[in-house]
Amino acid sequence: MSAAAPAQPRAVIGGGSGYLGTAIRDALRIDGYDVRTIGRSGADASWDDPEGIRRLVDGSALVVGLAGRRIDCRYTDRNRHEILRSRVETTRALHRAISAAELPPAVWLNGSSAGLYRYALDRAQTEQDPADDGGFLPDVTRAWEAELFGGDLPATRRIALRTTLVLGRGAPVMTMLLRLARLGAGGAQYDGWWFPHRRYRGIGPHPTAPAEPGHHRSQGRQMFSWIHERDFVEAIRFLRDHDAISGPVNMAAPVAVTNRDLMRTLRRAAHAPFGLPAPRFVLEPGMAVLGTESQLVLKSNWVAPQALFDAGFRFRTPTLEGAIAAILNG
Repeated sequence: MSAAAPAQPRAVIGGGSGYLGTAIRDALRIDGYDVRTIGRSGADASWDDPEGIRRLVDGSALVVGLAGRRIDCRYTDRNRHEILRSRVETTRALHRAISAAELPPAVWLNGSSAGLYRYALDRAQTEQDPADDGGFLPDVTRAWEAELFGGDLPATRRIALRTTLVLGRGAPVMTMLLRLARLGAGGAQYDGWWFPHRRYRGIGPHPTAPAEPGHHRSQGRQMFSWIHERDFVEAIRFLRDHDAISGPVNMAAPVAVTNRDLMRTLRRAAHAPFGLPAPRFVLEPGMAVLGTESQLVLKSNWVAPQALFDAGFRFRTPTLEGAIAAILNG
């Protein structure tokens, strides 16, 4: 009589229908996991079903939390509230399910953002640097991580995925930037004076003011940190398998570029013969038409993946040129 086949380990993905959730779901299925999802229509459990979430989480080997409304939108009061709520409430639901589980997962990887770090032109920010920038997105991320790391979960290793902009086929930021390049607007974006507004004000129980209100005369030298979708997925696998890693982890490629270099690389890839630079007084109306915010390209977000480096992770796509070539030719 043959022995019964061993049961598949279960992985639970919160927000598994999104761009990154789909990529991770497919990778974990290749790895032999029985992948279950939490979300809206078509998921194995919904966010308003705490008992259903608990049943999925109990006995699972791995939980990945990626739920949250996209940030590439206009920060109206309604959108600001939804960006915060969608991250905090879903992370709280996962925390409660893991706390109540008889067999909690060994590791919980949860979304976060590298936008916590200050505007940096002098050097890259690592996990050892203060995550103390102020304003809307940093406040959202602090509240997000507070839900992840709060309370005692002694059997579960917790990691905050402080993610930069993810580049890949179908990635929203990639689509937007390539569109600008193909339309001839693929020059550098220059910060400068703009009419005061309150869309970037702090939020949550302890709202902060932006660390340096106003603008920076970076002249297109603001840094752009990013990670290729394939390296993001491989880093998830790496973090899952390395028990010594916990806490915040910067999900960023090792080579950041300036905004000028970013747009030059995109123009070449799009075969655009020229790219008009975009001072802020031109950029702001354009971003309003696109339904997003200039902060996404004007903040100098220079982040280094020190925790991954120290643990021996090897990036498959460390340069922007290689990442864009892989996206367009893959």
